[in-house]
Amino acid sequence: MKQTERNLPIKLYSAAQIKELERIAIDERGISAYELMSRAGQAVYEHLLKHCAKVETIKARTIAVFCGSGNNAGDGFIVARLALLAGFKVDVICIADPLILKGAALQAYQTYLNAKGTISLFEENQPICADVIVDAMLGTGLLRVVTGRYAKAIEVINNTVAYKIAIDIPTGLHADTGNVLSCAVKVDCTVTFIGLKQGLFTGFSADYCGEIAYSSLAVPDDIFDQVTATIIRVIQKPLPKRERTSHKGSYGHVLIVGGDIGYSGAARLAGEASARVGAGLVSLATRQAHAGYINLTRPELMCHGFDMSEKLAPEQDSTEQLRILLDKANVIVVGPGLGQSEWAKKLFDAVLSTQKPLVIDADGLNLLAQFPKVNANWILTPHPGEAARLLKSTTHGIQSDRFAAVRAIQCQYGGIVVLKGAGTLIASEVNIAVSTTGNPGMASGGMGDVLSGVIAGLLAQGFPMEEAAQQGVYLHGLAADLAVAEAGERGLLAGDLFHYLRRLVN
Repeated sequence: MKQTERNLPIKLYSAAQIKELERIAIDERGISAYELMSRAGQAVYEHLLKHCAKVETIKARTIAVFCGSGNNAGDGFIVARLALLAGFKVDVICIADPLILKGAALQAYQTYLNAKGTISLFEENQPICADVIVDAMLGTGLLRVVTGRYAKAIEVINNTVAYKIAIDIPTGLHADTGNVLSCAVKVDCTVTFIGLKQGLFTGFSADYCGEIAYSSLAVPDDIFDQVTATIIRVIQKPLPKRERTSHKGSYGHVLIVGGDIGYSGAARLAGEASARVGAGLVSLATRQAHAGYINLTRPELMCHGFDMSEKLAPEQDSTEQLRILLDKANVIVVGPGLGQSEWAKKLFDAVLSTQKPLVIDADGLNLLAQFPKVNANWILTPHPGEAARLLKSTTHGIQSDRFAAVRAIQCQYGGIVVLKGAGTLIASEVNIAVSTTGNPGMASGGMGDVLSGVIAGLLAQGFPMEEAAQQGVYLHGLAADLAVAEAGERGLLAGDLFHYLRRLVN
């Protein structure tokens, strides 16, 4: 998460909700459409000035403004006029004939012309020589794939070396899903207005939006109370102070179930993650073959070996011993390194027979997809591939609308659902939260195991399920951000997060 995002509003809105907020401002509060457009253009221009102040003198700067055929273009003409009056060299490049503009956008165009501004119509092969490019082509109303002259303009902009600013949303990005509609402008900053668009914070938007800057356009605060937002951004909450008389039993007992042959590290990572965020006790239920040495480098973990084979004599079967361990735990994680063997299925069935809070990850999710159940007392943590199996869909289908996917999983399976990825989504029965921490360095094995352990560790300490999931995801990503700030993205290992997780929970 970029530093500026800490100052953004918590609530996120769909394009339809933003349209309703605009309607209330204009029809019920008497703020003209042109006034809102002027405020939007001013907000973009002020951000432009901040950028230019960092690089040489602003008088030498050249700005290219790409305008489309709607209100987004009107914002662009406001920016162009302000820059022109301030002494910038301004090139306005129109993708469509500006004479088709209507209402406030047409007024903004005429005001720009009155300031002796000039325009040119976009030509595919024209060179773009600019220090700053402003994308004012297509806004939040875009619903279909981008083709023709707009697609060519996007290609030209993306191939031009310049600082790029998008007005409200990068052209080609779907405001509700963050999905790319065939192609989209990649910008350094998106200046968005009135309400934050939900699509700016998940899916492919992370590669296109750059820094998110926001302006309410001075819309009265009480207007936002008239449109209910069911999507929020996660913000970090401090953990409660520990009582001086507390002991290990005060902070819960997490049981990690998993670690088939060859995958013992997954259970080990999840176990240490629970301990590092403050769980009082952590046990591992794993294969007998490696139970004796899985904790050699972390002796605080209590490891138990279980053989769950139908071929064993009753006195050799570990089912009863596992039930005893399940009874002792406050929170159970099932899935890290579990596999899908008969051994894994027996463990999985035993876990699901309990009434304890559960965190289900990895192969636990794959087994759940094969044998679906509903439970209000679990947290599911799928990545897009696992989510696709849960919904009998495809990874592409999940990623094309992550909000719809996480809602569907929650409706079908119950509990809390964490859909991992850029802009991880955490869905309850009531709302969806988005966490913007994390980075591409986390694309390595074991990160999901650490996340499941973090969430379970918070649950064990008494956090409500939804809050444990939200804060777990946020802290997990923030720990990775701190690690990357110190040493870079490439080569980041899941175990590198433990030091930072301990710092963050304190």
